[in-house]
Order: sequence, then C-alpha cells, then structure tokens
Amino acid sequence: METKTMTVTMSIDDQKVTVPKGTTLLEAASELGIEIPTLCHLKELAPDGSCRMCVVEVEGGRKGGLVTACTAHCKDGMVIHTGSQKVNDSRRFILDLLLSNHKLECFSCGKNGDCKLQDYCMEYGIDDTSFTDGKRMPCHQEDTTNPFFDYDPEKCILCRRCSRVCQLRQGRDVISISKRGFDTKMTPSYEASFDESLCESCGNCVSACPTGALVSKEHKSYRAWETKKVRTTCPHCGTGCQMNLVVKGNQLVGVEPANGPANRNLLCVKGKFASYKFVGAGDRLTEPLIKRNGIFEPATWDEALTLVADKFSQLKADYGADSLAGFSCSRSVNEDNYVFQKMVRAAFGTNNVDNCARVCHSASVHGLAHTLGSGAMTNPIADITTDVEVILLVGSNPTEAHPVVGAQIRQAIQNGAKVIVVDPRKIDLVKDSALHLQVKAGTNVAFANGMMHVILKEGLADRDFIENRTEGFEELERLVAEYTPEKVAEICHIDAEDLITAARMYAKADKAPIIYCLGVTEHSTGTEGVMSMSNIAMLVGKIGKQGCGVNPLRGQNNVQGACDMGCMPYDFPGYQKVANPEVIEKFEKAWNVSLSSKTGLTSTQVLPAATEGKIKGLYIFGEDPIVTDPDTNHVRKALENLDFFVVQELFMTETAAYADVVLPGISYAEKDGTFTNTERRVQRVRKAVEPRGEAREDYAIFCEVMTRLGYPCHYDSAEEIMEEIAEVIPTFGGITYERLEEEGLQWPCRSKEDSGTPIMHVEEFTRGKGLFMAIPYKKSRELPDDSYPYLMSTGRMLYHYNTRAMTGRTEGINKISNRSYIEINTVDADRLGIEEGDKVTVSSRRGTIETYAAVGDRVFPQEVFMTFHFPDGNVNELTIAEFDDIAIIPEYKVCAVNIAPVK
Repeated sequence: METKTMTVTMSIDDQKVTVPKGTTLLEAASELGIEIPTLCHLKELAPDGSCRMCVVEVEGGRKGGLVTACTAHCKDGMVIHTGSQKVNDSRRFILDLLLSNHKLECFSCGKNGDCKLQDYCMEYGIDDTSFTDGKRMPCHQEDTTNPFFDYDPEKCILCRRCSRVCQLRQGRDVISISKRGFDTKMTPSYEASFDESLCESCGNCVSACPTGALVSKEHKSYRAWETKKVRTTCPHCGTGCQMNLVVKGNQLVGVEPANGPANRNLLCVKGKFASYKFVGAGDRLTEPLIKRNGIFEPATWDEALTLVADKFSQLKADYGADSLAGFSCSRSVNEDNYVFQKMVRAAFGTNNVDNCARVCHSASVHGLAHTLGSGAMTNPIADITTDVEVILLVGSNPTEAHPVVGAQIRQAIQNGAKVIVVDPRKIDLVKDSALHLQVKAGTNVAFANGMMHVILKEGLADRDFIENRTEGFEELERLVAEYTPEKVAEICHIDAEDLITAARMYAKADKAPIIYCLGVTEHSTGTEGVMSMSNIAMLVGKIGKQGCGVNPLRGQNNVQGACDMGCMPYDFPGYQKVANPEVIEKFEKAWNVSLSSKTGLTSTQVLPAATEGKIKGLYIFGEDPIVTDPDTNHVRKALENLDFFVVQELFMTETAAYADVVLPGISYAEKDGTFTNTERRVQRVRKAVEPRGEAREDYAIFCEVMTRLGYPCHYDSAEEIMEEIAEVIPTFGGITYERLEEEGLQWPCRSKEDSGTPIMHVEEFTRGKGLFMAIPYKKSRELPDDSYPYLMSTGRMLYHYNTRAMTGRTEGINKISNRSYIEINTVDADRLGIEEGDKVTVSSRRGTIETYAAVGDRVFPQEVFMTFHFPDGNVNELTIAEFDDIAIIPEYKVCAVNIAPVK
C-alpha cells in the first residue's frame, strides 16, 4: 500500500508554499528561490544552528519570534518573514560580534571576493565592529605547514564547518575546538600543526570554510572575480567525482568540489590539489617529434602524420594487418577511445586493440559477464555506502585507491554499518572494522568457498533465489562441501571462527554489498576470484537489490569507458563479440568497411609477440607499459624489437622515449567528452582551457591517420562521436550530451525515455539466469622458497596515482611523498637488522631494485608490500609476467622476493 507524504502549507515573505512535514524553513525558502544567509550550514549534514545568521521572524512566535531557519521545521499556517527589520537587526548584530574578534585584512586575504563573511558585511552595511574593548584572539598563530593550504585562526568565526566536514563526511576527525573564551580556536588534535596531524590533505575543510581562515596557497594568486568555473569529472580514479575547474585567463588555478552523485561535494587530495597543475606543466609535449639517429627532433604535423601513415601502410602490406596493434588510453574520454579502436579496426584492419584494463579489471569484465551477463558494477556508490548493514570489502583499499568512496564507507561505519575487511594488509579501514580476515595473498577463491560452505551448512542460503534465478548450483554445492572452515583457515592463514563469523554477518544482513578491487583481480586466478564473489552474492540472493550486489571499484577514471567503447581484442563497442558474424556485419554496415573477424591479441600478448617479431608496428595512446606492466625488462625488449612505434602522449614518458614518432595529445581539461565511472555512470568532461602549443585533439589525430591510411574519417565534435556511439551500442542508445548536461546517466540506457539503470539484474540477470561456477582453489604461480623467502604484493597509496605522470607534477604531493618504500613486518626487519627508513635491496627472479623500509605490522611476517608509483624503486622490475588463463591479467599481487639491507 502506497503511503502518502504528510504536507504542511505556510507563507514565506507573502509566498505560499506546501512542503513535506519535517522540512526546515531554510529548505522551504530555497524552494521559493529565497536565499537566507548561512555561515555554519552544510546541506549534507544535520543542521548546526551555531552561527545564528539564518534567523527569520515567525509571526506570533515566542521570544521575539526569531528562530534559526536551518533548525526550525515548517508548520501549517506559519507566516515567516526573512527580511524584516527585526531579522536584519539581528543579523547585523551577529556580524558585529564576529568582526570583534576577526582580523580585518580583506585586501591581502586570499579569500577576498570569495568570503561569505565579507559578502554579508557588505550586504548588511557592517564596515567594522562597534565592540572596541575586550580581549582579542592572540596574534601570529598562522599554521602554514600543510603543503596545500594555510590556516589563520584570527580569521576563523568558529562556525565548525571544517570540523564537521572532517569528522562526519571525511571520517578523519582531525580538527576540533580547543580552549575557551577569546582563546577558543579550531585546531588539529592536541593543538598540533597540520603537518604533524593525521590530516590527509583532502582539502574538504578548505572548500567548506566560509572565510579566509582556511585557504589554499594557490588562492592567493587570484581573486574570484577574475575566474570562471567549468564543471567536469575528475581524471584520477574510477569514482567519477564531479568538480569545478577554476580558470583564470587560460590557466587552471584551482579546483572546487561539486555535488555529483558519486562524491556529493567531497574530493580527495588528488582531486582537489593534483588534478590541474599537470595540465599547465612546463614539460608538456607541444609539437610532434620524430626520432632521427636516436635523437628526437621537432617536426610539422604533416611530416609526422605522413611518416606514421607510410610506415603502417608498408608494414601492413609486407606482413599483414595483424602485424599491427594499438593500446588505447583508459584515462582519456570515451569519444577518443571509440575513435581509436575504430582506427585500429577500420584502418589498420586488425582487432589487436586493448587498454590498461588488461592489467587491472579485465578479470571483472570476463568473470561477471560470464556469471551475471554484464561485467560491470551492479549498484551505485551511494546505494552501497548509505543505507547498509554490512559491507564485505575484499582486496580493496578504498581510503587510498578510491578515497571518496573510502570516506563514504567511513560515514557508513559512523551510521552503524559493520565492515568485514578481507585483505593481506592492515589497511586504514581495519581499525574501524568489525572484523579483519588477514588472508594470505592469492587465496581469495579458498576464502570464498569457505564462506559458502558455512552459509550452506548453517542454512543461510536463499533457496528460493537459487531455484528461481540461478543455474549450476548443484556442482557448486558439491565443491564447497570440501572447504571446511578448518581447511580454509589453513590455506588462508586465518582463524576458522573468524571465517564463520564473517559468513554469518554477511548472510544474515538484509543489505550487504560486496565491494572488491585489484586484490581480487590481479592474480593468475583473478577471473575465478571475481566469479567467486558473484557466487557468494547469488548464494544469499543479494543481487538485484538495494544495498547489495557485486561491486568492483574500477581503478582509473575511464577504464570502464575504454572497455565499453570496444578497446578490447574480442569485443566491438558495447561488448558485442568479434566472434559473432552478425556483429561483424553490423559494424561493417555502420562504418562502411570490411572488418576482421579474427579475435585480436591482448596487450599482454602483443608485447611478447613483438619480442618474437610477429608484431611489427605499435601505436600507444596515453599508456606507459615500461612503468605499468610486469617484468619491465621484457617490456623494454619488446619495444626495442618493433619496426615502427608511435606514442601519443602529454609528456615524454619512459615508454615514449622508445618511440619513433611522438605526437602531442591534449589533457582532459582541454577537450570535451565523457568519462564512465565505476558505477557505469556516463558524465561530462568539459573544455576549460586551450591546448598547449601545437597539441591537437586526440580523436582528430586518429581521424587524420585513418584518412591517410585510406579510410576517410572526420568528426566535427565530440558530441557527434557520442551520437554515433549511441547508434551502434544499444546500452548507450538513450545517452546524449543534452541529457548529460545536468547529471550523468548509468547504462544500460536504451532510449531517450530511459532514465538509466542504477541497479543491475533486478528482475532477471542480463544472461537470463545467474550462473554459479564451481571453482577449486589453485595456488599462485610463484610462491616463496629458500632463495626468495618473502611473498610480495603491490598496490596504490593515497597521494600518488599510477605512474605519477599527473600527481608527480604537483609540488605539494611530492613534498608529502617522494620516494618508493617497502612495507616489512617488524619481526622480519629485526631479524635482518633493518630499521625504519633504511635503504634496502629487493630482488626477484627478474631483477633487483633499491628502496626504503617502512617497518611495522601492516603486513604479516614473511610478507611485504610495495606501491608501483615511483621510478626510484619500480616494483615492476620484480613482478612476474604470469597471467590469468581467462582474462590474461598479470599476477601483480603475488611474487617471491628477497630483501637485504644496503650496507
């Protein structure tokens, strides 16, 4: 039975309004377009009512009739005045009091022209305070220790927005009130400086501050009236945070969070402070380069493109189309990726096209597509972090790899959700989790089978769901019967009782999503690990429901989109199979060209084929496999063995240095387009500044190459490309730039009337019935022995992103973190005579590097961890080029190493 919402009708400034019962006066006024001043209010949080600026007059009200609009609820028949004499006098008095303890240096303040206190003082005619006597805030207490922002308590009005956003939204609780009376101030815990605190430099406090108390260092170089703001999507991880680029002239000078569905006015340190400086970096590529006698020399576009076309044409004529290959860029927009794969297929004549999902989430694409019918996240971010009871977090470190998602998980914990962390490391969320299963790296399948064993044994499976909506259950049931808690505990190095507790918690909760990341996928059994996640969810009927599902957090900003656009050797755009003759016929008709029906090579197959001389020509768009791919020595040999190599990039990367031709592309801030985030949400990217030098629109370069190869191609805009995408990809059929203007759309979105699909597989699975896969546990390909006794895993850290091509050009980021490290357990460090910060050598069967020790208990004894961001200790010199048999994904998470102190 549908419940009717109770409403109340009232009057605000002689305008009638009807609103749901429980609506605040501030919200009701906003519906009428009436702006009420606020200094402490944050719409994402409960009202605070501390600043008193939002007072309004209630006719016939008690105590003079003044109430705070942010806390007072609407009532039937209320008559409200928001600008009466009594209201204005009260607001002037509040401003007078605030100025009595405020440093008045507006002209030199970085927030001049962008300060709410200044705006309201001008509006209400307050130039100075009338309270000239009394104690004032002690002077010269500025804290400039944070590399990104400064704090001046003399400009603070104690609105507490900073502490509330830090505690209740970021989940860190770094800032609080200290002292009393005139000495009261906001400060990091124990009155420490910011650089000594637990501050993550997310900058959300800076964005929330209404005055110049917290202000970014960059803000001092511009004034708000000199700038414009351009809404776009963050270029870092797959969360898809919406943000406003702040533009002065043709230069990016800052970033502000926007109210996007995935981030809701939050950003992380990378989004806030490291998503714009690289765009204007002095070492951007600005003209084509051709290597002559081993040295790069500037060239004209015509000269460079003629060489590219001539060389690829000759290689194709001499060795066949399949001697060519292309790697696309999962950090660039959908439109670029679509045109790139079209170039490889229609002009090169091969399906040898791939993107870096190969080295992170191709296991998700394969695994979930096989068991559910679609290889994508099933539920929206907000759905799996807002109203849930239990979160099963497997092989994912979201507070570092997807920080805004991590912050929302912290919020969920504050609201009562219990988190089960399944991870070989003590990640940040462990301290707030209900349970940590510190599994041995590479044992996810055994863990999953153990969970299912307990669920079945204790009668917690959803038998109706299994019978009506799935197939393959009997074989799974037989298999997991062998995986007793005791057996799994021995394999995973965990406590059997913890496994039983985790299974009960997850199965009994009504709303319990599985969230996983590269700790599941980057294994030689990665696809099987993904299938195991869907097995668990289907066993308890937690798919196709709110607050549930199987949710891979995609690594890079547009990995999802690059896969959607067909930058894979076995799929045309929209996951339409190369092996399907009807698909070939469809795209031949759409593109007016004959196409190959032969499944192409993955990127991890192309490089060995290049070493063998089978791949002769390679075109890499925005990828850096020298840094990102396993076993770096093999990658070098492959690139050196190519007959002709083209790189299209923003910077002279380590990979670009091996190229014969380097073409300057443009950044996300210099183009229009779309990214698709981890929750399948297609969102706009908007041009904010003009390209540097002679750099060109990426898709236009591909079109020119195609045309010179004999396949004429041209688009007038990115929007025109999206129109073609919508024609050839059924799940994008309803996506247009016009519809994306306000908010993104989640595919499938099949028509202009379709509002998109927030939750997948609601009534039936994309494949019809969900498929259980009976998967036995298999050991990792390389395990420790006497020569290499430590099990090494890899991953991300908070402050840097992948190869540091973007974050490494932000000075503040480098100040916080500028060198590689290896996490070692204290027991091992003591035995080896290694102390915190010592230089050590790390060696595997593939190479040796030097790095610095980070000693503690985040990893078990005999296990170590390294990030892959830093050139001074590139972990991929050590990682093994073993691959998942199904998705051909590298086993980054497990290899054997030895460690020794540098004498």
